[in-house]
Amino acid sequence: MTTPPSPPADTGAAGTSAAQGYVLSLFRRRQEPDKHNTGDGLPLPRRYVAIAAMSFGSALVIIDGGVANVALPTIARDLGVGQSAIVSVVTVYQVMLVMLLLPFAGLGERIGLKTAYQAGLAMFTIATILCFFAKSLPFLLIVRATQAIGAAGVLSVSSALIRQIYPSNQLGRGLGINSVVVTSSAAIAPTIGGLILSVAPWPWVFASAVPFALASLALGRAIPNPRARNATFDVFGAVLCAAMFGLVIGGLESMVHGDSPVISVAIVLVGVLVGIYFVRRERGEPNPILPIDLLVRPVLALSAVGGFIAFTASMTLLVSTPFRLHAVGFTAAAIGAAIAPWPLTNMIVAPAAGFLSDRVPAGILGGIGMAISVVALSLLAFMPADPTLFDVAWRMALCGSGFGLYLPPNARLLVGSAPRERAAAAGGLVSTVRLSGQTTGATLVAALLALGIGEGRVPPMVSAGLAVIAGLCSIARLRPSIRNPLPEEAENVQPEAQNR
Repeated sequence: MTTPPSPPADTGAAGTSAAQGYVLSLFRRRQEPDKHNTGDGLPLPRRYVAIAAMSFGSALVIIDGGVANVALPTIARDLGVGQSAIVSVVTVYQVMLVMLLLPFAGLGERIGLKTAYQAGLAMFTIATILCFFAKSLPFLLIVRATQAIGAAGVLSVSSALIRQIYPSNQLGRGLGINSVVVTSSAAIAPTIGGLILSVAPWPWVFASAVPFALASLALGRAIPNPRARNATFDVFGAVLCAAMFGLVIGGLESMVHGDSPVISVAIVLVGVLVGIYFVRRERGEPNPILPIDLLVRPVLALSAVGGFIAFTASMTLLVSTPFRLHAVGFTAAAIGAAIAPWPLTNMIVAPAAGFLSDRVPAGILGGIGMAISVVALSLLAFMPADPTLFDVAWRMALCGSGFGLYLPPNARLLVGSAPRERAAAAGGLVSTVRLSGQTTGATLVAALLALGIGEGRVPPMVSAGLAVIAGLCSIARLRPSIRNPLPEEAENVQPEAQNR
């Protein structure tokens, strides 16, 4: 394999020409393991190209996963189906994605992170194009499920690839930037969907993300390709993992939206039983699909639990707030403007928090972030009965800053504290925690609405209680007995992780 060319040292036109030549050389190199990547990140300017490729890929998956929400009423009308049935376009995507993240993370370790990422991106792109030709609900559900399979391939290894792209002392910064891409993509997805629907039929909503896919694939040569692990893939464990998440989440969704609570509870119980057997089985596996080997470390277990609770809290508030504001007379445009300060503030705070997490323990940053969030959520719960746009907006901005200060350092600790060969498993765990927390939050809001208490103070109060628990999980990581790994574990932990 040829050694990647060194970055240009000069500036101006000569430096620009050399950088362009470097980018072009990436397209001529064969895809093979980066033997000279020692874990200190990619050299410049290749690192910038890889960051752009990863950003386009993440934006593609997040935007196309969320842009469909705006188009649901239009799709239901054009396909001639009821509104309750068309919700499955979103549900099937979410459930499939959560089911496959951990299995695909394990598969990525064995076939190669870059291979898994680009194969998932290609599958997602093809399925996105097929959505454009959907003329019936069953066909649309099939291609949405295929989209979820591709998205799982992308998201399951993204954090592990980010760890390969950035130097170890800049990992928090890299995860913070990725958090900004995810947050901003999720924020603009409804706007993109609304703009497209105003000028074009709904199939164009799905086609809008194709340029992101083409850009990511074109720049994908710069993405690092660490050597795959020489280990077997636990197929049965992967099936059990998918069944556990699918049955539990599907049962909870059915419990809220379905007509048979008994059957829904039975589905959840079966999922729990499968999960118990799966966890016990994984404890004896040398290469577990569920990263038991990581979760036995208290600092990582607390980070995973705290992250799940924090995502549940944030989604509970974000999903319930439009209903509350609509009940007090806000228009759709005003609701969007009132919620917008959350992602906008998060876009500023998240990269700063990622930068700080390379220097300040995540337990401190997370504790401060959740303290801010608890105050903001309490203020939202007890805001005036007839609030103005400003009353809501500044509270949402404060809340977004609190969660922005918590989540990137939490992800940095999860990914950075894992052994390098288990980075994909840690990254898959980060994505699973995020999506399962968001799904749980949305389901919780649906249950509160069904009980008639989802449009008032209860949802932000519930979110505040969850934020308190997440903050306690973060502060608990500061205890020396939790921060410091056991001697036998320290051999596999990166030096920077031991110091955190």
